[in-house]
Amino acid sequence: MLFNSYTYLLIFLPLVALGFQWLRGARLRVSFGWLVVASLVYFGVWNPDPTKPWSPLYLGLILGSCGFNYLVGCRLSVLKHTKPGKLLLGVSVALNLALLGYFKYTGFFAATLNSLTGWPASIPHIILPLAISFFTFQQIAYLVDAFRGETEEYHFTDYLLFVTFFPQLIAGPIVHHKEMLPQFQRKHLRGLRSVDLSVGLTCLALGLFKKVVLADSLARTASPIFDMAAADGRDPTSVEAWAAAISYTLQLYFDFSGYSDMAVGSARIFGIRLPMNFHSPYKSVSIVDFWRRWHITLSRFLRDYLYIPLGGNRKGPARRYLNLMVTMLLGGLWHGAGWTFVAWGALHGALLSFNHAWAGFRKKLGIPALPKPLAIGLTFFAAVIGWVLFRAADFAAAGRIFAAMFGLDGWSSWPPASMQVVKDTRAFKPIVSGLIVVWLLPNTHQFLKRYLPVLGTKGFDDMAPGRRRWWHWRPTVPWALFTLALLYGVGREFDKISEFIYFQF
Repeated sequence: MLFNSYTYLLIFLPLVALGFQWLRGARLRVSFGWLVVASLVYFGVWNPDPTKPWSPLYLGLILGSCGFNYLVGCRLSVLKHTKPGKLLLGVSVALNLALLGYFKYTGFFAATLNSLTGWPASIPHIILPLAISFFTFQQIAYLVDAFRGETEEYHFTDYLLFVTFFPQLIAGPIVHHKEMLPQFQRKHLRGLRSVDLSVGLTCLALGLFKKVVLADSLARTASPIFDMAAADGRDPTSVEAWAAAISYTLQLYFDFSGYSDMAVGSARIFGIRLPMNFHSPYKSVSIVDFWRRWHITLSRFLRDYLYIPLGGNRKGPARRYLNLMVTMLLGGLWHGAGWTFVAWGALHGALLSFNHAWAGFRKKLGIPALPKPLAIGLTFFAAVIGWVLFRAADFAAAGRIFAAMFGLDGWSSWPPASMQVVKDTRAFKPIVSGLIVVWLLPNTHQFLKRYLPVLGTKGFDDMAPGRRRWWHWRPTVPWALFTLALLYGVGREFDKISEFIYFQF
């Protein structure tokens, strides 16, 4: 069930909200039990092959995973900081990763082995269960913190809601138990509140606009050109390659950021605040800054549960760079079972290492920082190069895009009409519009800043309490009309429903 579908917006979400309101006088866990049931329905209606009968297999998978990890977490709370507890933690984390590995990477490793040795003769086709990457990471974090003694004795209903809560289940943000479970204990979470409805619906509308109007229009330029590069036809021209690369760079942001906004908005309707996942990443002044702002909850998980346990920056520069490379290689592989994703992770690991080395060298010699516009431009350029690897079907397709971008086969402009892949002559209008939005306009969380739409804003100066601006949203009639205008724009494009990019991860 897609966020950008009539089923979700006009049937599922209103019914869940009405049920939550109807149960406002019941015990708190009854209300949250309703949300658990709704979340399982949201997950359970997914059918990987609509031509075949629906199967409860995948619903049983997520329930079994939750039940197993909840019981292990309870036991780890008792065995915290002990050798038996450490052994139990290692085994349980390995089992979680084995489950993820079987579904997500068996085909990838089999195909790699087949290309090298010819064995196995047949490569298995295994369907990737919905959201398995996200709920696996959340539960691994819970187990590690249980062993560290950083969790409490939570009720199973609370734990189930923490893992399966439908706004963040499919593609994040990757929530942490310390953020979510305490919210479930608060007595104000009984029924709907007008301020939460206003903030939630506005955030939902902004996310829909990003996805349906901005991301999907950019996809109409990026997808045909990347598909052409992967096919046995002509190579893209220089202008086509740059148009595709920049379009995809913007599409990916608006698609995933739009999803995150819709998740935040859907959760806020019920009075629950999710963590911030994006904060104007294309305004970053370095790659280190970029990873503070892009997919923030994944960066946090990789930092806290991989980079720091590997030693972080505590064992000298060489070890720090090695830890960065390992972390980003695994981060790339988490995104997708393909060597292009590994290469993307390696590129960002190298860029992060260089960024840290240059920062230390610059500080030692007293070299001034680059002017901010230049720093933003260089960081954006590095991101564009990385996203080509991320999007390309294989290295050959990526090579064709790069060759055209950098004129290795000569410089060529937009081709004649008879050869165009993108027929729309206005292909650059979405690119210009997207660049204006990401570079010149405030982001969703800044826009709704007065009402604290998300968690995790500490460390960003532009999210700290301060002077109120005229463009800060308020629950007034003019801003309600603004939201309706956004929805009108969405409605004009709503017949072209498409999946979110991160659904495949």
